[in-house]
Amino acid sequence: MGLVVAGSTAAGDQRLIRPSVPARLRARHARVLLFFARVFLEALATDVLLRRLGLRRWAKATAAGRYGTWARRYRALAARLGGLWIKAGQFLSARVDVLPDAITAELAHLQDEVAPEPVERILAVVVGDLGQPVETAFASFEREPLASASLGQVHRARLNDGSAVVVKVLRPGIEAILAVDLAALQTVIAWLKRWQAIRRRANLDALFDEFSRTLWDEVDYIKEAEHARRFGVMFADQPDVRIPRVLDERSTRRVLTLEDVYFIKITDYEVFEARGVSRKEVAARLFRTYMHQIFEVGFFHADPHPGNLFVEVLPAVDGQAGVAWRLVFVDFGMVGQLSAQVREALRDMAIAFGTRDLDRLMRAYEALGVLLPDADRGRVRQAQAAMFDYVWGKTIRELMRTLPRDKLRFASEFRDLMYQMPFQVPTDLIFLGRCIAVLSGMCTGLDPEFNLFGEIAPFARKMLAEEGGGFEVEAALEWVLAQLRLLAGLPGRLDGVLGRMERGELTVVARAAPELERELKRMTGAINRLAAAVLVAAVILAIILLTAR
Repeated sequence: MGLVVAGSTAAGDQRLIRPSVPARLRARHARVLLFFARVFLEALATDVLLRRLGLRRWAKATAAGRYGTWARRYRALAARLGGLWIKAGQFLSARVDVLPDAITAELAHLQDEVAPEPVERILAVVVGDLGQPVETAFASFEREPLASASLGQVHRARLNDGSAVVVKVLRPGIEAILAVDLAALQTVIAWLKRWQAIRRRANLDALFDEFSRTLWDEVDYIKEAEHARRFGVMFADQPDVRIPRVLDERSTRRVLTLEDVYFIKITDYEVFEARGVSRKEVAARLFRTYMHQIFEVGFFHADPHPGNLFVEVLPAVDGQAGVAWRLVFVDFGMVGQLSAQVREALRDMAIAFGTRDLDRLMRAYEALGVLLPDADRGRVRQAQAAMFDYVWGKTIRELMRTLPRDKLRFASEFRDLMYQMPFQVPTDLIFLGRCIAVLSGMCTGLDPEFNLFGEIAPFARKMLAEEGGGFEVEAALEWVLAQLRLLAGLPGRLDGVLGRMERGELTVVARAAPELERELKRMTGAINRLAAAVLVAAVILAIILLTAR
């Protein structure tokens, strides 16, 4: 495939152009393709040829190590190249439904921090876009960047009236770099589609469309300014949340100027605690703020990492009890939206789980695109019905006390589905799942005793009360929350038991048959991967119960 530079102005609207690509970008394109070609050849040798030569057990036993090595190599490549490759790694880290744990766990640590652009090149962009010297547009402009990411960097500055601002500037030539990178990514996707196992597990073309649309949005600061203004309106009547004001007269497609609201980073616990701000209160307010964004408005800040969230301690006022503070958001390039159709389908799925309504559940699956196109709908329905019969009314502890052979009998009956895994996470929900997972981790870091499920319950009850929810649905919510608390610890406990079994440290009255032990170990990896996806999905279902009619 030749070097075709791809761009996108909207989802599904792709433009293909063939400009004169500089030699350095051609070298970049070749470097990426060589990296993935090497990975594909290794995968072909170890995961295909060796299995056919009778070394399936060895290939399987060493798979996690191989996948981890590939992911580490990718992290190194992304750190060197920047551009879309950091964003792609972060995007893929959320695909626990498609990629092995060894890969997603490694990619989850990929940070969007690269070497800063020389300030002279940044100033040239500012001058070119604002149409005036930097000394005229700003009273002062700090040469050292406040933050430097793969797509742009941020500098502090002051206006002529003394106001403190930050100026976000797109890296020079980043559009051409992204276009070349997207061309390379399209080639890689074409290679991946040759593997039936990968092709049937995910709609790669849809993923590419979603990723490229989001990426082009992030390098259009006019859109980011619109997002910031929308968030400003959303929180206009909430004094405990602050959104920076956009300075339109000093903002363009490549330059974005906003109020300087870089106060205390939300992970600088000792700093804001010394000012009298409770970590527990910060965690609770952060969580409630996101619940409002996601499930009451349907428009949310999709990149809640520590560099984008701050705590502003307000000056004391006479007669004030306690310390007043605000939660502050920055960086509105990555946002998520839940359409009315998606919210309705998720609501139907939650109710279907709570009331054992198979027809409603299958309709919700179809509406969300949870099932792969070639999935056997009848077989999925049979498995869901059997699962309802098997687990209904039982707690996780009760299920764990049943004989392992009973659980294996169910897995054996639906072995075809266990291997085929006819489910996928729709692209509409990728950012939502990632957002909730990161949010949960941040809240736990702030408050080690933070109870995600305890925080969800009153929010869901509030929504039920506002919408006139009935006892049946509230009872279903209580059941889901109770099971989630227990399910959260299941993978770790199972890993621990199996590890002790393998080391001979576990003493039991009767040993399981060798074939049962092998079957249990075979299922452990699948359970660990599925548990993460189930937890995220179940949390989403519980939160949005009856929030959209």
